[in-house]
Amino acid sequence: MLKPLHPILTVAVPPHVHCGRSIRRYMLDTVTALLPAVIMAVAVFGLDALRVMALSCAVAVATEALCNKLTKREQSVDDFSGLLTGLLFAFLLPASAPWWLVAIGAFFSITFGKMIFGGLGANPLSSPLIGWAICRISWADVMDTNATMLMSDMAAPLQQLKYFGLNAIGSINYSDLLLGHQLGGLGEIHGAALLIGGAYLLLRRHITWEIPTGFIAGLLLTAWIYQLIDPAAYAPPLFHLLAGGAIFGAFFLATDAASTPVGRIPSILFGLITGTMVIIIRVYGIYPDGVPFAILLANLFTPLLDRIRPKPFGGPYSFSNSTEGA
Repeated sequence: MLKPLHPILTVAVPPHVHCGRSIRRYMLDTVTALLPAVIMAVAVFGLDALRVMALSCAVAVATEALCNKLTKREQSVDDFSGLLTGLLFAFLLPASAPWWLVAIGAFFSITFGKMIFGGLGANPLSSPLIGWAICRISWADVMDTNATMLMSDMAAPLQQLKYFGLNAIGSINYSDLLLGHQLGGLGEIHGAALLIGGAYLLLRRHITWEIPTGFIAGLLLTAWIYQLIDPAAYAPPLFHLLAGGAIFGAFFLATDAASTPVGRIPSILFGLITGTMVIIIRVYGIYPDGVPFAILLANLFTPLLDRIRPKPFGGPYSFSNSTEGA
């Protein structure tokens, strides 16, 4: 009997038919979405910004490769998730960050933020924010952009509001904030560039509208309530949106698929919780910008929010009903 030229049955790992999307494509598209902010960071802060971003990405990729080798896992550096984690972490750092701080933070972002939980997709908290939190708590003076960049002529709006009150930010132009003319993380402050990147991710369907919309709505609503309570003490909602890393957090940090809930209603609630906590931390906390800590705290609500599920059509379903009469 002649054998067929081609096998009748092909056995392969599912899915056998898919839309062509992949983890690698998602990571590369996210890096692409960050490129406008990368260009702005280099234009504003010069080669120092490029040094921080390059070192952070290199250490993150090398750390992931080392962790995979030590744990005898298949190498995953070619999916570019380590590169993205390093770039996101670098965006939160001042351009004046010393090399050792960049290396330590990128190392902890991968080890304690990702690999210790099992790798990509298993982290309950945002990976780059883990590294940032460790550095912010351990070396607060080095992470303080207002203290490390005294020679800059740019304003530090959130620091001025925190320590000197509402009158100190009266001369700040909102268009300057949108274009990144403020002190902060080297990439997180470029609102216009980040909005372009966020729109790109939405068009590519790598993120959905629920979390960014909920984040911005929660931030604006909470800031508006505070301003209604005392207009002479609390800044306008638009100031809180454009100052610091709010836009960066809404589109790039809070939308991390591994540490955020699934479903429309849980995602909207997650965004609302995050945006609300940003303002609460800015008003009552010791740190001028509450975006990173707000997202980390909101990540803790993810298991609870994932318990919110849509009601099946026709009412609740039980196994006993399906076998009745069998």
